[in-house]
Amino acid sequence: MTDSSPPITECSAACAILQTLAYFEVFSYPLTREEVWVFGQDPDLEASTVFDALQTLVDQGIIFQFGPFFQTQNQENWVQQRLDCNRRADEILPIAQQKAQFIGQFPFVRGVFISGSLSKHYMRPDSDVDFFIVTEPGRLWLARTLLVLYKKIFLLNSHKYFCVNYFVDTKHLEIAEKNLFTATESITLLPMWGQEWYEAFCRTNAWAWQQFPHFARRSTQNTPRHSSGFFKKTLEKLFSGALGNWLDQKALQLTVKFWKKKFSHMDSSTFDLALKSRRGISKHHPLHFQQKVLKQYEENLSTFFPPETESYC
Repeated sequence: MTDSSPPITECSAACAILQTLAYFEVFSYPLTREEVWVFGQDPDLEASTVFDALQTLVDQGIIFQFGPFFQTQNQENWVQQRLDCNRRADEILPIAQQKAQFIGQFPFVRGVFISGSLSKHYMRPDSDVDFFIVTEPGRLWLARTLLVLYKKIFLLNSHKYFCVNYFVDTKHLEIAEKNLFTATESITLLPMWGQEWYEAFCRTNAWAWQQFPHFARRSTQNTPRHSSGFFKKTLEKLFSGALGNWLDQKALQLTVKFWKKKFSHMDSSTFDLALKSRRGISKHHPLHFQQKVLKQYEENLSTFFPPETESYC
């Protein structure tokens, strides 16, 4: 926005556009006009209205256009950065698909989805492939421990293509923290394995698609349904009773004890949000990325919407 441009305070397509751009600019990520509409949160806005408003904002010098991309900052290098990261995502996605199929063969795993930057078709050179994993109830921590042990032993603890940082079981599919960050992460999940559990996740978290009314659910046409081979069935049967219950509870206790020691600098509320540890959920986000993103988003918005205004629209 130019120095002479007045703050935007009225509710309009322009407000919706700036909100959308402000979020993705936390990641220095410019959007096409179709993406601005798809990630818009106003259910009443037609695509043509958004496209017209985008052009008006460009003409007014409030936002910038570089080729097919729009952004509020005059940073032309963001476009090439995005294109490079999009191409890198194209190269890595087939590898991630193979890893997802492999994860699906572990005992008690019921669904495997790609999350994080790759789910948004974006991979920086230092990005990891993040997986969101659905497990059998009562065996989440056992499944998680087996996957972590595999990563540590056979992948030498490499996170690059095997970052298993979010688990829920089939009875705890609903995302408890409902905000712009979690809604964005939920709708952009890529289903790789366990078609029926992705569909169940979507139904359970319909609130996220209500927040993004123009974003269609991911296609599951080529997503395999949950299945179990001989090795998986054998291990699941072996750990189906009291032994499995004890091991799962023990894995939870030991993991939480280790995390509390490792992240002793966190207060209890921060620890609970960043490293949520319940019998039916495990989240390992020690950098507390959610909080950082939402804070930066609010700072980006304040460029256009004065702090004294009651709301953005």
